[in-house]
Amino acid sequence: MDPAVLREDMVDGLEAAPKNVLVDEDVAVAMRDVPRHVFVDDERTAYADREHEALGTRVLAPRTAARLLQALALEDDDSVLIVGVGVGYTAAVAAELVGETNVHAVDISRPLVVEARSNLAEIGYDGVLVDCRDGANGLPEYAPFDRILLEAAAVEPPRPLLEQLAKGGRLVFPRGTHRQSLVSVSADGETDRFDPVSFDPLLVEGEQSGAVERNRTTREDRERARRRAESRRGWEQDWIEWEETTDGNSQRGRSR
Repeated sequence: MDPAVLREDMVDGLEAAPKNVLVDEDVAVAMRDVPRHVFVDDERTAYADREHEALGTRVLAPRTAARLLQALALEDDDSVLIVGVGVGYTAAVAAELVGETNVHAVDISRPLVVEARSNLAEIGYDGVLVDCRDGANGLPEYAPFDRILLEAAAVEPPRPLLEQLAKGGRLVFPRGTHRQSLVSVSADGETDRFDPVSFDPLLVEGEQSGAVERNRTTREDRERARRRAESRRGWEQDWIEWEETTDGNSQRGRSR
């Protein structure tokens, strides 16, 4: 069957009962335009509302992609960062909404970065920048971003991502571990909660597919150390010896 017809049926199914998932007309138009079968190995089921596997990651089901993009609330010419781009489908839909050169994406897996670049170029979105990075660090060279989408679960959003939000910006991510909810956090700290979701956790270096060593505590240990350092105040600091000037006045301190 013609893929364009299958795309129409896919979007119609998301808009209609009993799913009623897709309510944003702009997102619906974008999903009708992006050829999903380019991103999924099995063309027969590319437009079914189900997940797929590719290179050790999940290709999100259409309903999940729609929910993420609606929570992101993209506007014309928004600068967007997608963390955990996978094979690139969500980035392609975002490119339809805001323009391909406004979409930036990172993934910790080099094979997925290569795959996403190839898929996006094949259908005319080669203006999307895709780089191999630890997603928790974002993409500071191109910050600030009006919208950041984290396609992986975290208990709290990584601080670098929050710092890379523009004024009035929004970060969308799945919050939680076993029980997760889709959450939107604004640059000024306001939070909106959406429906339950289920995503794999945000990976650190060494956890990507094919890595020799896996260590999920790396980022958590670094974050705890940072919080401990920031929480030390006053008497909790190392003892300070004050140096005295020749006239007997204290001049500056030296930590021991």
